Amino acid sequence: MKNQFYLFFLLATLSLSPVLAQTAYDKGMQKAFTLWQEGKEVDAANLFERIAQAEMDNWLPHYYVSTINTIHSFGIKDEKQLMQQLQKAQEYLDIAKRLSPDNAEILVQQAMINTAYIAYDGQTYGMTLSGKNTQLYSKALQLDPENPRVILSKAEWDMGSARYFGKDTAPYCADVEKAIGLFSTFKPAEKYAPSYGEERAKQVLEACKS
Repeated sequence: MKNQFYLFFLLATLSLSPVLAQTAYDKGMQKAFTLWQEGKEVDAANLFERIAQAEMDNWLPHYYVSTINTIHSFGIKDEKQLMQQLQKAQEYLDIAKRLSPDNAEILVQQAMINTAYIAYDGQTYGMTLSGKNTQLYSKALQLDPENPRVILSKAEWDMGSARYFGKDTAPYCADVEKAIGLFSTFKPAEKYAPSYGEERAKQVLEACKS
């Protein structure tokens, strides 16, 4: 599971225009994405943290600190380590929420944190967080109905829920296909905003066909 989520998030905004004003912020963000792409997740997260401390009014570096810490919590067996990592993810996401309210990307990231808890201990966290995730994905879809990541993330959550209850996942494959179509035209609202997910969507759709 950890590898699946890693692939989903790793293809972050490296499709940006190669011609960028080389501010300190730009240099830092590009370096952090490069470190992440190279598999140096700890270094990338640490750099995003430093950028977040310098960019207190910018939700994006806070969002990426939360994202990386969440992704790499999947598969952790030690409860103390897991809680520390997810608490940091939540701390930075809470800042991002204050800086950018009603942001569909942030709602999806909150659902990912909840999913990490459920993946670790479904009996403890499933009852309380599953319903919250359903609400988060529904609100994200209302806020940004043409965002392919929102559609894909909601579809994957719905598929997981269907599998858990022994139901057919096929109805959600159409949503994944819709997301793939939207990736070709989707434009991030601002520089460094998330633009990843197409390859993950293709993997999920291929699994639908098998």
